[in-house]
Amino acid sequence: MTTEHPLLSAFAGSLMTLVVLLPAHALAQQSDPAPPSVIVQAIEEKDVTPEFRYVGRVVATDTVSIRARVQGTLEARNFVEGSIVEKGQLLFSIEKPPYEVVVDQRKAELASAKATVVNATADFTRQKSLEGQEFASEAKLDQAKAAKLTAEADVLKAEAALRAAELDLGYTNLTSPITGKISTANYSVGNLVSANSDPLATVTSMDPVYVTIGVSEKDMLETRKRGIDLKNPPVAPTLRLSDGSSYDQPGAFNYLSPDVNQSTDTIVARAQFANPKGILLPGQFVTVVIRPKETERSIVVPQVAVQRDGQGYYVLVIDRENKVEVRRIEADRQVGTDWVVSSGLVTGERVIVDGIQKVRPAMVVNPVKAT
Repeated sequence: MTTEHPLLSAFAGSLMTLVVLLPAHALAQQSDPAPPSVIVQAIEEKDVTPEFRYVGRVVATDTVSIRARVQGTLEARNFVEGSIVEKGQLLFSIEKPPYEVVVDQRKAELASAKATVVNATADFTRQKSLEGQEFASEAKLDQAKAAKLTAEADVLKAEAALRAAELDLGYTNLTSPITGKISTANYSVGNLVSANSDPLATVTSMDPVYVTIGVSEKDMLETRKRGIDLKNPPVAPTLRLSDGSSYDQPGAFNYLSPDVNQSTDTIVARAQFANPKGILLPGQFVTVVIRPKETERSIVVPQVAVQRDGQGYYVLVIDRENKVEVRRIEADRQVGTDWVVSSGLVTGERVIVDGIQKVRPAMVVNPVKAT
C-alpha cells in the first residue's frame, strides 16, 4: 500500500480550488460588462441669424474722362500714371500764348468800347441840354441817345468776348474734378489735342466704392411686400474677399433697381463701402454676405446627433446618472452643421453625437466630452 506525500496532497487541493474558481470569475465578468463609451456634446446657444451670400462686383462711384476743351499742343504732364490725384490737381498743360494773345485783344476791344461810351454819353448830355431851344434839333437828340445805347451794348459785347477768351485760356490747364486714381496718359507731351481728341486720361474714384449684386426676384418678393426703406434698411451687407478673409469695413445699401432684368430675372441692389486702404478695386469680384441687423440667438444641436422616426425628430440625452434618454425636439432649420432647435432642449444638457448605435434608452453609458 502506497502512502501519499503530505505536500503533494496540499498542492492537489489548491489546484482543484483554482480550477473551480476560474470559470466563476469569468462568468462574473460576462454578466457585468463595463458601460459603453459614447461621445457627448453640451447644448449651447449660438448666433443663428440667417444670412444670404451673393457674388458682387466692385464699381467706382465716379469715373471721369479728362478731355481737352481747346486745341493746342500738350506742354506738360503733371502726374505719375497710376497714382492718386487730388481734386483740383493740375494734370495737363496746353500751350497758352495763342490764348493769351486773344485775351489781350479782347481787353483792348473792351477799352475801346468803354471809350466810345464816354464820348457818346457826353454828346447825348450836350444835346439834352439844348432841348427846347430854337436851334436844338430833336433828330440830333435821338441820334445821340441811340449812339449812347449802342456804345453801352458794345461794352457788354466786349466784356462777354473777354470772358470767353479767358475761359479758353483757363482750359489750357486741365485739372482733376475728383480725387481718385489716374490711368495711363493716352497722349504724350508734344501731341496736338483738341475737343475732338480721345480722353487724355481717366480718373477713377477709390473711396468710397459701390458693390452691386443681382438678387433673385423671388427672394425679394417677401421683402417688397413688407416694404423697403433704403434710408434704414433692415439688413446690412459685409464682404468676403477672394482669399476667404472678411473685409473690415461695413456697408450700407443705397440703391435698388426699379425693374427686373428680364434675361436673368434678378433685381440689381447696390451697397456702398468705405475703401480707405484701396483694397477694393473697380471690376473686382467679391462675396456679399447679407444679414439682418438684429441678431438672432437660439439653441442648436449638431446634425449628427439628430435622428428621425415616424413621430419626428429626436436626440439621445445623457442625464445626471449617465442614463440614456430619448428626447423629442422641434428642429426648425439647418445652420451650417447644426440644427436650430425651438423646443425640447435646454442649454447645458448633453446629447450623444457619436456611438448612438451602441446604446438604447435607460442604458448607463460612459460619456466622453467631444473635442
